[in-house]
Amino acid sequence: MESGDLRIFQAVAREGSITKAAQMLNYVQSNVTTRIQYLEAQLKTPLFRRSNRGMTLTPAGENLLGYADKILTLMDEAVKSTQYSDHAAGPLRIGSIETTAAIHLTPLLAEYQSRYPDVNLSLITGVTHALLQKVLDYELDGAFVYGPIDYPDIEHVAAFEEELVLISEPGKSDMHELLSKPMLFFDVGCTHRAKAESLLRGTGLTTYQIMEFGTLAVILDGVSAGLGVSMLPRSSIAKAEEKGIIASHRLPEEYRDLQVWFVHRHDSIYSSALTRLIQLVEAKQ
Repeated sequence: MESGDLRIFQAVAREGSITKAAQMLNYVQSNVTTRIQYLEAQLKTPLFRRSNRGMTLTPAGENLLGYADKILTLMDEAVKSTQYSDHAAGPLRIGSIETTAAIHLTPLLAEYQSRYPDVNLSLITGVTHALLQKVLDYELDGAFVYGPIDYPDIEHVAAFEEELVLISEPGKSDMHELLSKPMLFFDVGCTHRAKAESLLRGTGLTTYQIMEFGTLAVILDGVSAGLGVSMLPRSSIAKAEEKGIIASHRLPEEYRDLQVWFVHRHDSIYSSALTRLIQLVEAKQ
């Protein structure tokens, strides 16, 4: 079993498709198919279930993926351990919650890139629980997420502080009336959603409607149109409020504070690129 075969297997498992894996790896599709078939023949067991909707792992495939992740991560870290230098260079894969990416990260990453132009920086956005899982699975070097986070494998640096506010269409001010409206949020795992549900229970509202929207812009449009209300960081809605599109309302003190952390695995060998980013975040505090 070769490391190249494990990388192809890992890519197909993650993407759920030979075609997508081949595109991601920049390989010919037939080569990916052949290597997966060779690996299955070598192990004498099917690793994937094939269907018109794609490829899903068999129990044997799920077991192998766990080992493949560990083996490939160790191999990558072995290479990093021989190449570390004070000169920050190479890939740096980070994630961020969308509200932080939209408001805070642009100036931070612009400064970082100007200092370390040889770093190949990539950024994806998502919700806290999904980004955290990608860090734990070694798919990201680190991520900006809402804290606190209590995982034994995770270390963090405090990055930003925010105030959470309730937002509604303009002209509405009665808090109880607002809280009885549908709540517009990102998908399951959204930190604001958990706080909203706690607030609603605390005000005696036992039944409420949650509407899931994919992006910040769509949430703001929905609130402005009167579809419901939402809870978002003040910095992320400031421009919309200035334009008169939405109105904001202060929450009870125990629901206001938001902490944004930069998290990373404690057992990873830090690249110089990651070390310099952590140092820059710490310097901004």
